[in-house]
Amino acid sequence: MKSSARKVELASVDDLFTTEESRQDAAREKIMEIPLSELFPFEGHPFSVKDDDAMKETVESVKEVGVVVPAIARPREGGGYELIAGHRRKRACELAGLETMPVIVRDMDRDAAIVVMVDSNLQRENISPIEKAKALRMKLEAIKRQGARTDLTSTQVAQKLSVEQVGDEAGISKDQVRRYVRLTELSPELQQMVDDKKIAMTPAVEISYLKPEEQALLVETIESEQATPSLSQAQRMKKMSQEGKLTEDTMLSVMSEQKKPEVDRIVFTSDTLHKYFPKSYTPKKMEETIIGLLEGWMKKRQRSQER
Repeated sequence: MKSSARKVELASVDDLFTTEESRQDAAREKIMEIPLSELFPFEGHPFSVKDDDAMKETVESVKEVGVVVPAIARPREGGGYELIAGHRRKRACELAGLETMPVIVRDMDRDAAIVVMVDSNLQRENISPIEKAKALRMKLEAIKRQGARTDLTSTQVAQKLSVEQVGDEAGISKDQVRRYVRLTELSPELQQMVDDKKIAMTPAVEISYLKPEEQALLVETIESEQATPSLSQAQRMKKMSQEGKLTEDTMLSVMSEQKKPEVDRIVFTSDTLHKYFPKSYTPKKMEETIIGLLEGWMKKRQRSQER
């Protein structure tokens, strides 16, 4: 005859004599002082760490008050910890001569770590366009992997949701996210030109559709012509590439065209102008008065030069 008694697991001595408060405290994240030698950079970290003036200020701050905001890291498979947020703080500690820094250790997978890493850096003011492009792409791909669902009828639906989420969290439109991601398709040489502000973002997006060998040819053409493509030129080269007509000769023909000179414009705000005119003056009346005054000034200047 089977026993109807149920197996009862007895609580351990530790469980009996620990309070709920102490158990919650044990579950909280702890700030640990970790040797710098045990902190490794995040694999594929897209943000550069420069020894510039901003770094000098950070070093001085670390020397005076220490690291105020702890870094975030996760256990590393090969030993030590992989930094998720805090690469610049680690460098500042090295330059300040410190051996350890405060770190919050979180046990998370790579995709979750990518999201935290990107979000903790994306709002910095000194991020280059290409750094932002690489970071947005990393986060977008991580979110797509995290949100892979079998109940969606189309992968395009999932991709659209991911792009919208990344854009909302970065404070930009989904179209702008897509434009930034396109920049990652540029060759390293062209990416550097974007960061150096030699090529504007809009033509750079068009150029990103060129094949790798066409991009390499474009770099050579830019150097030989000492000119970078305008939006119109970039669009035409993209179309030629798609039609299989972009050759060395056609590219040179496009790039050697005389660009239309930009029209210089001087813009005055209404607040600025209203300081010098009665409130009853319309924009047209203010314009006529300004032109009249300038004509009088020019005639007076001409008379003084004739004397």
